[in-house]
Amino acid sequence: MTRTVTLSVTVGLDGSRESRAAAEWAAREAQLLGLPLKLVHVWEPVPAPMAQAPLLGAETQQHWSERVPREAAEGIRVRHPGLDVITEQLSGRPADMLADAAQDAELLVLGSRGLSGFGGFMLGSVGLAVVAHTERPVVLVRADQQAADEHETDPAGIPSAATPFRPVVLGLDIESPDEELIEFAYTAAARRGTSLRVVHGWNVPPYYAYGLSADLELHGALERAEANALTELLRPWRKKFPDVEVTAETHYGTPAGHLVDASREASLVVVGKRIRRSPIGTHIGPVTHAVLHHSIAPVAVVPHH
Repeated sequence: MTRTVTLSVTVGLDGSRESRAAAEWAAREAQLLGLPLKLVHVWEPVPAPMAQAPLLGAETQQHWSERVPREAAEGIRVRHPGLDVITEQLSGRPADMLADAAQDAELLVLGSRGLSGFGGFMLGSVGLAVVAHTERPVVLVRADQQAADEHETDPAGIPSAATPFRPVVLGLDIESPDEELIEFAYTAAARRGTSLRVVHGWNVPPYYAYGLSADLELHGALERAEANALTELLRPWRKKFPDVEVTAETHYGTPAGHLVDASREASLVVVGKRIRRSPIGTHIGPVTHAVLHHSIAPVAVVPHH
């Protein structure tokens, strides 16, 4: 018999401000997708000698592991009526447990930073490991992220969740474009009823580099060629998603800085990560790594081959 998996929007919850912001973002995304929200709390068992200490005993661990997801679920059900909220408690190495939890998820959501030590995880240690080793999309949300930040300001210039969404930004390498990455960005924009801003960074071939600064005509020709290639690449996607307004930008130089700048006016930034099955290293690429650390908006990392 074939096992049927009910997908969910899954969020890693550790009780920190960062993970609570991630849970709120995940709840909003689950409602947009029409999927359940799963709150996953992972705690790493402490060594036996420490577990015998008064503040870190088995009863304290059990109380903490039950209280965090229960209280978070209760609050989310109040703020998001009708949303199906599931809680799950896991014990083990947080990176491994969260990567496993992602496999049955539509996407996994994490806070961009978290508690260190007992009961927590950090982007630098656990979050980056999860991004590197899971083959499902992972969204990183900063601690101060609010629903209104994803929307345009109202006529008085005040942030409001009642106004239209800001654009979705897609970082795209036209030398090796991936359909899963592009489709994720288009569908995210379509769900939000907003536009898609495609940002492509380019550099000249090495044999042009030395003379480029003095040859503005050559620079212009190369820039037009990149823009034309991006336009052609997006042509079938414009037909597939006719209701999504698209702006395409090509910029000289590394795309990381341009994507970070674009994140200031974005509801979501979408970047890719090649799937590598080596257990060693992070393997997320320099552009994605930079965007994860500096983006103002939430960042979705989409694995692709």
